[in-house]
Amino acid sequence: MNGALLLVAALAFFLGGYFLYARKLEKILGVDASRPTPAHTKRDGVDFIPAHPTVLFGHHFAAIAGAGPIVGPVLAAEFGWASVTLWIVFGCVFIGAAHDMISLFLSVRHGGESIGSVIGTILGKPGKVLFLLFSWSALVLVVAEFTRQIAGTFVADPAIATASLLFIGEAIVFGLCVNKWKMSVLWTSLVFVPHMFAFVWIGNLYPLDLTKWGFAPESVRMIWTIVLLVYCFFASTCPVWILLQPRDYLNAYLLYAMMSLGFIGVFVAHPTLTTEAFTGFSAVGKSGATDLLFPFLFVTVACGACSGFHALVASGTSAKQLDSEKGIRPIAYGGMLLEGVLAIIALIGVAGSYASQKDYISAIQGMEPVQMFASTIAGFCVKFFTTIGLSVETGKRIAESFMLLSVSAFLMTTVDAGTRLARFSWQELVGSLPGNGKAKAVAHNMYFGTLIVVLLAAGLLLGATETSKQLWTIFASANQLLAALTLLSATLWFARNRKPCWMTAIPMALMLGVSSWALLSILRSAYGAGQWVRFSASAFLLMLAVALVALTIRRVGSGRVGSES
Repeated sequence: MNGALLLVAALAFFLGGYFLYARKLEKILGVDASRPTPAHTKRDGVDFIPAHPTVLFGHHFAAIAGAGPIVGPVLAAEFGWASVTLWIVFGCVFIGAAHDMISLFLSVRHGGESIGSVIGTILGKPGKVLFLLFSWSALVLVVAEFTRQIAGTFVADPAIATASLLFIGEAIVFGLCVNKWKMSVLWTSLVFVPHMFAFVWIGNLYPLDLTKWGFAPESVRMIWTIVLLVYCFFASTCPVWILLQPRDYLNAYLLYAMMSLGFIGVFVAHPTLTTEAFTGFSAVGKSGATDLLFPFLFVTVACGACSGFHALVASGTSAKQLDSEKGIRPIAYGGMLLEGVLAIIALIGVAGSYASQKDYISAIQGMEPVQMFASTIAGFCVKFFTTIGLSVETGKRIAESFMLLSVSAFLMTTVDAGTRLARFSWQELVGSLPGNGKAKAVAHNMYFGTLIVVLLAAGLLLGATETSKQLWTIFASANQLLAALTLLSATLWFARNRKPCWMTAIPMALMLGVSSWALLSILRSAYGAGQWVRFSASAFLLMLAVALVALTIRRVGSGRVGSES
């Protein structure tokens, strides 16, 4: 199979989904461009601020993408490229993108509240508390896992650390230019975007390599982990216009450039997919253990096809910045489809770069997925770089550094957005509890809520080494289960408003089944290996999900869905 042909076929399917399926969903939801959005009706200058559509798309896409659509497909290639491709394209169009679009719509129609609060209007206060507790726990895993990946990238390639820190400073200045000094987004972009790309070159000239200062690699990883978590604390508590909006907007150009480079590489190299298309109903992957196709294909691909985290982004930050409801389809549905394109490119990279499935397994067991992605796509781009006068070695090094830098930038976007969203969930959760004393006021404070998230993430990363290395499977399973619970609430909303609910009910049943199965499998393996932190985390998430589903069944049976309690 030719990789370029596979990419074209996937693009055609995604375009069909956007112009046909999403338009139908838009009509069923009743999207109305004339209705004022919460960004206008609740404008506060901190969280509720109307954003330029291109700026908001950049923020939303950068926040939901992270490394998920890269890491997931690269790891899932153990099951064969055809298996992964089918789940990415069908999952994106009919489940993931629809899930994102519905989540953004429901949040906008409920005053920009989080999806947890929306569930509260459907299932009452107990449902809201359970969902907020589940989503908050899942977000702690998001912050921990993606921080681990960034720290690993900084250790492996110190040039990325230099460029990433420069990005942060540039984003703050960009935010001041546009929001404080009222400069044009267009003209400011023309100045700042080229500088952003220049940071790749500066990073290679002045790599921030802490090992040269006498630190061991593990100590360097720990230092970067602490630095990143401190950054998350400040980034998630400052107004969105200072860092979140401008940094995500600028980073989106990095991702567009990275994807463009990937496109060029695939179409110039025309790679033949040499790994197996289908490896059977079980396969051996990075861990060396045997993984079952059902359910681990679905939860391993994770963000490349469907992600519950996206509902938290859509309802946590994007809904508070949406200027008009007409932006719901391009921002939410379109953003997820673009993420699916990135997932396909990542898959083609590994499937077209190794001579056999055995070679791929050997590589994945010795490298991090992000590094594999950067190396394979850079290899595709070598022919392009030689045509413009660069040597093979120089061209590959530039491409690989740029790929790693782009992924690192989006990982940072995800961790600080995840920290902010976890803070929102914590504040809503505390606000749902009875009482109005001083202790509750302190717990509800945004700085306290953020600190709790940062400390728990630090505990997962620095306190249990083995658990930190296996966070992806727990995160991915919890992430898919979060999507299932969001789709469950959406199904009830559709039914309550006498709208067709098959577009959410069928995906909900699939996601609930595979994610619960995956968590049960993790529970069993963690118990057998004596990994009690991993076992406890999985058990806690599963119990919350079971309780929420049980509450749903009970309230539906009693006919009380939608009443407040």
